[in-house]
Amino acid sequence: MIDEGSAGQRLDNFLIKVLKGAPKTLVYRVIRSGEVRVNKGRASADTRLEMGDEVRIPPLRLTERDESAASAVPAREFPVLFEDEHVLAINKPAGVAVHGGSGVSFGVIEQLRRARPQARFLELVHRLDKETSGILLIAKKRSALTALQDVFRQRQAHKTYVALVTGAWPVSRKVIDVALHKFLTPEGERRVVAVKGEDEGRRSISLVHVVARYAAFSLLDVTIKTGRTHQIRVHLSHEGHPIVGDEKYGDFALNKALARGTGGEAVVGVDRARLPEGRFDRMFLHARYLRLAHPATGQDLVLEAPLPPECVALLSALVPDPRGAATVTPDA
Repeated sequence: MIDEGSAGQRLDNFLIKVLKGAPKTLVYRVIRSGEVRVNKGRASADTRLEMGDEVRIPPLRLTERDESAASAVPAREFPVLFEDEHVLAINKPAGVAVHGGSGVSFGVIEQLRRARPQARFLELVHRLDKETSGILLIAKKRSALTALQDVFRQRQAHKTYVALVTGAWPVSRKVIDVALHKFLTPEGERRVVAVKGEDEGRRSISLVHVVARYAAFSLLDVTIKTGRTHQIRVHLSHEGHPIVGDEKYGDFALNKALARGTGGEAVVGVDRARLPEGRFDRMFLHARYLRLAHPATGQDLVLEAPLPPECVALLSALVPDPRGAATVTPDA
């Protein structure tokens, strides 16, 4: 029976939390097979659970959770952008998962809970990819969580990311309206592909604004109107301008060359001498701006996260556009 502590959660997230130690692949498999029932009926992974719902979970053989591993979660605080009694906004670094899961022992939320043992409630409002840095919201009350999730679900949150992509992005290409289809590889890895229409995938809309041009790259502001998995990464790659450092949908040869560091081969359009150790080994995608209604007051809450030092360093190492194109100040 779903209580107040679980109401509003997606079915997959609820199961991952309840079935501690269960691989995500197993969770999604039992959902797809119909073995998990909500109020005696089949349900999808994104079904929102409500107070009083009955969830039937089939018998599963799980390995016992290693308590010593759980106790090894380090206590960690992250740079705070905003905090009050209802919500916490942090600037998540790249390379840190938002929560533990398949192949990841712990993430931001587990480390925060360990760092704040006195906190009665800390839950993720939304997600960022492990490789993406920037603004991440955590609810400090159940009422704040449900209110903020409603804001995201109703597309009333205005989210802008900054991305560095290969090549010269055409100024006229301001809207990407391309459906996306999510699937799991045989190895259980989550992937997304652009498809022809909504019959094959979910409609996904991204707005693109050119911030600056370089000899071989473009700096973009991307505002998402829908929050699909890997949306920005797949949309930009589909347009022929993948994000620098994207290991799933990017230019793999370029990524490898940039990550090799001092002594590696030259990279067109990059002055490696200006990079720390001559290398850049993360994805250049950063959630820099978020505007939404405060969960308690309803007033606009505007959050901004500065670019990480490694991204600033890469921009300073890029060869300017030989055409002398002006750099545009980012806008939201």
